[in-house]
Amino acid sequence: MAILIVVNDPALWPFHVPNVEVIDARSYLTRPEFSVMRRAKVFNLCRSYRYQTAGYYVSLLAEARGHKPLPSVTAIQDMKSQAIVRLVSEELDELIQKSLAPIQSKRFALSIYFGRNLAKRYRRLALNLFNQFPAPLLRAQFVRDKRWQLRSLTAIPASEVPESHRDFVVQTATEHFAGRGGRVRRRVRARYDLAILCNSGDPEPPSDEKALARFVKAAESVGLAAQFVARDDYARLAEFDALFIRETTAVNHFTYRFSRRAATEGLVVIDDPESIVKCANKVYLAELLARHKVPIPHTLVVHRDNVAAVADEIGLPCVLKEPDSSFSLGVTKVETPEELCAEMKRLLARSDLVVAQEFLPTTFDWRIGILDGRPLFACKYFMARRHWQIINHKAHGSHRYGTWETIPVELAPGRAVRVALKAANLIGSGLYGVDVKQSGDRFYVIEVNDNPNVEAGVEDAVLKGELYRRVMSFFLRRIEQRKAWAAGYE
Repeated sequence: MAILIVVNDPALWPFHVPNVEVIDARSYLTRPEFSVMRRAKVFNLCRSYRYQTAGYYVSLLAEARGHKPLPSVTAIQDMKSQAIVRLVSEELDELIQKSLAPIQSKRFALSIYFGRNLAKRYRRLALNLFNQFPAPLLRAQFVRDKRWQLRSLTAIPASEVPESHRDFVVQTATEHFAGRGGRVRRRVRARYDLAILCNSGDPEPPSDEKALARFVKAAESVGLAAQFVARDDYARLAEFDALFIRETTAVNHFTYRFSRRAATEGLVVIDDPESIVKCANKVYLAELLARHKVPIPHTLVVHRDNVAAVADEIGLPCVLKEPDSSFSLGVTKVETPEELCAEMKRLLARSDLVVAQEFLPTTFDWRIGILDGRPLFACKYFMARRHWQIINHKAHGSHRYGTWETIPVELAPGRAVRVALKAANLIGSGLYGVDVKQSGDRFYVIEVNDNPNVEAGVEDAVLKGELYRRVMSFFLRRIEQRKAWAAGYE
């Protein structure tokens, strides 16, 4: 993919950045070779982004051409909005006060070069502002009236970068173009770019390192250039065509903000923000599945006025669930009225609604993987040793998890697959893991997970490399469909 730096006058461009082409704004706006260029990243370093200036039109036409501009028109508008600037100032207030505490003057200007500042003290603040207002060279103006506040953000013309800063700008620009995660070595020419959000420090990652490597290999095989991104790469999302979240998701979490930003930028996203919202809350899932007559264990949504009905309607033992729990955390089994009373008191102090379900003792749960409305894998997750869940958070080592068995989807019970498909299709058409309990000859959906595990040697035990290829082929199809739609085709 071509990397273009667009400036008002290349003669005044004081930097040499390897592997990029520096052109003037008029050429980018008017020369036909740029209007027909299929793939390009456009770094708009014009001196002004004011409405209807050349700088504004560079980002606007880059979006129309399917290029990837930084900043986007949305980011340009955000920088000009005092309401959004004030909101960001409030959100980052603690970081702003801490970073600027030693400054004695009433005003301070922070120079942000591709998300970084020369001074180590300001680097976290610079990165957070860049993530909110992704523009290559940015000046943030702060004022102090009892407390520091962000007042405005403007582009820094290249000619105004101090000579003492220029080597640093070249370094940060070069690193930014290369990508912090390191681009995959390509044996074939990549057609599109895929970001994989992951975190090596996640204690319960949905994909281990081997699985992530297999996703990357599968991406390359279908013509996608995969690159790992992390939390600090929020501002770079517009550079990609798709986002694959392989980090545990939650609504009140940066993974959701990544998903929202990616969807807003027109990327194909797994997990999409709507799926995260729907799957994150067990109260919502209980209502949704019951309304559409998907078989679930006997369930009661509990509030302060009907707590007394739980024992009579659900019976004991029963399972109580925090609405936004995951990985079996926030899910407890109570066996006596005293335990029920104590646990309900604790849960209702945190949430106005809690889910109570009948306890169905089983030796394993079915996990049916669903992709794009079709079954992808079928696993048996066995309960942890001497425990009623597949994860025993109080245990250590090999006793913490149960074992597993992956079988061909076509050999899994047909009713388990059918109820899983029905449940997943109520959420969307992405990648889901549906937990199903088998009790006798009946199958009950326990929950739909938007961020299902795909680990090497477990979920891929049957399909092996084909599982990863199917996921990457999904991304490729959706990207091409969006490109065709944008070009005016159905």
